[in-house]
Amino acid sequence: MITSLAGTVLRIGVDHAVVEVGGVGLAVLCTPAALAGLRTGAHGRVATSLIVREDSLTLYGFAGDDERDMFELLQTASGVGPKLARAVLAVLGPDDVRRAVAGGDLATLTRVPGIGRKGAERLVVELRDRMGPPAGPDGAAAAPVTGEAAWRVQVRSGLAGLGWAGKEVDAALDTIEGGTDGAPEVAPALRQAIRLLGRR
Repeated sequence: MITSLAGTVLRIGVDHAVVEVGGVGLAVLCTPAALAGLRTGAHGRVATSLIVREDSLTLYGFAGDDERDMFELLQTASGVGPKLARAVLAVLGPDDVRRAVAGGDLATLTRVPGIGRKGAERLVVELRDRMGPPAGPDGAAAAPVTGEAAWRVQVRSGLAGLGWAGKEVDAALDTIEGGTDGAPEVAPALRQAIRLLGRR
């Protein structure tokens, strides 16, 4: 796997750069943050991820390892390929993605072209437990986002995907929370909420 490239930047395009490494010019599809750090004719470095398909080998370039790791993590969500993952990082930085997913901020996620409300809900449900917290100003992990409990955000997103929303959802979540000593598991809570809402 090619995890980075370093060499002379031969050309910078709208969405890519050509970096000469060992006499070979390699085209790299880059995020805006990666392109912003490169200058034609100067030495440059990009973190990279190689996507292998039957008919192509495509290098994607990033401003750093964190951006590349977020690109690869996004693709573990159903329905997200390299093109959409790069679109996310063209609009949001890695910490912006973490904050949006941690807080269930669908409005921020749907700013990305190609991500609708259901897609944003899927990202929250599937990636929330796999994303670390945003980095603080000193680079250390920031405190987790506070507000609505994580299990409630995930169950609410799942119910929204099934067409339930509003006060009836709040009432169902309150019923579930009132019957447990701590935070309930998401999957059983979602099933219980569906049963409760189906009776109403």
